[in-house]
Amino acid sequence: MPVVLVVDDEPLQRDILKTILEDEGYETYTASSGEEALKVITKYYPDVVLTDLKMEEMDGIELIEAVSKLELPARDGLGSTMIIMTAHGTISSVVDAMKKGAFDYLTKPLSKDSLIMTVKRAAEHTELIRENLQLHRELYDRFRIEGIVGKSGMMQEAIEIMKKVSGSSATVLIRGESGTGKELVARAIHYNSPRRSKTFTALNCASIPENLFESELFGYEPGAFTGAAARRIGLFEGANGGTIFLDEIGDMPQMMQSKLLRVLQDKEVRRLGGKEAIKIDVRIITATNKDLEKELTKGNFREDLYYRLRVVSIELPPLRQRKSDVPELVDFFTSKYNREFGKRIKGVDEAALTAMKEYGWPGNIRQLESVIERAVLMCDTDIIRLKDIKGELRTLQPAEAFDMELPEDGINLEELEEKLLRKAMSKANGVVAKAAKLLGLSYKTFWYRWEKLNPNSPPAKKDPQ
Repeated sequence: MPVVLVVDDEPLQRDILKTILEDEGYETYTASSGEEALKVITKYYPDVVLTDLKMEEMDGIELIEAVSKLELPARDGLGSTMIIMTAHGTISSVVDAMKKGAFDYLTKPLSKDSLIMTVKRAAEHTELIRENLQLHRELYDRFRIEGIVGKSGMMQEAIEIMKKVSGSSATVLIRGESGTGKELVARAIHYNSPRRSKTFTALNCASIPENLFESELFGYEPGAFTGAAARRIGLFEGANGGTIFLDEIGDMPQMMQSKLLRVLQDKEVRRLGGKEAIKIDVRIITATNKDLEKELTKGNFREDLYYRLRVVSIELPPLRQRKSDVPELVDFFTSKYNREFGKRIKGVDEAALTAMKEYGWPGNIRQLESVIERAVLMCDTDIIRLKDIKGELRTLQPAEAFDMELPEDGINLEELEEKLLRKAMSKANGVVAKAAKLLGLSYKTFWYRWEKLNPNSPPAKKDPQ
């Protein structure tokens, strides 16, 4: 129920307004002066304050200024929405009240319908601000740097860099394979920065057709090209004061690379077809799964832009290189999807956890989350078992296989097979059955391939079948 405070030095006027508003369902308090009103506000935290303009000692405008300076911890600092009532409705006094922060004004004698409508809009305005503040608090909680899962050395190093860079406006380049959480890190930096109340805009550079890139980022004026019927604000202009996250920056066309460099240097954009440069204050965070240094040598990426973007560089390791984080990530995603699906899964059994720790996770954290989401949804007990996830862990290759760099001139499949077989045998301590399982092969198939490579040196631990 919205709370309303009526401030007026005329007792009859206060009583009439209180009766009308209570009949409309508002919890209503009254005050006969500005000083009394401040005491009521700090006690009841009204959503709307309806105050007379002309009062002795403290008038309505002075009350507005005093309320704006109040700290209201019980309402998280959210002030009341102010409405001015005046029988002396000169334009100058109303304009002054609006400049000081009044939401609207009413002229005496008051119309009951106007009163009810104006108070209703003011209460809705207060609720909208409250919801917005709550949303920002939830976003901050969701993207807290401290809440990022990762106790492994490489992740701790990345988290420390995030903490140091969040308070600045420095450009950040986030590197990592697909699915390692690059956008999560970008959002965490934004929501832990002074820009957290402003817009965070994400754009995947690989998904934008080259001919639409400039209009998407910078906007356009009517008539700039065929079909441009009305002005459109670009992403940079729309994110003014906030952060733009350009994912897959290595796929940005070279023509746009030069234009982005100009934005970084001049801190301004120009809409397509526009004549005026528009000043902007936008932080740029980029991410890539490409080796930008190689792209530089090939001439695919501008060197001057590269150095502008990587003022700070954050490396996110693939999940196969941070296996110690798997149990914590599993717990995190299990809790997340328990809430989403209304389930009460307690955890995973030892066999399932061991399989997930040994798996190579080519899709990284995104793949792990997908596996847990499905397991929580489909599981018919309170524990996720190996059978609940086994079908999801495709291509059971040893993790080391994913760490091999493929040369640009191609690979020798026989050499690759030999490396995989030897690594599997090393990891299995020479036990053929275990090595075969690591590679997803049958015992006989593994044995046949191993004998071809080592005709004179069979495994020391050939377990009979």
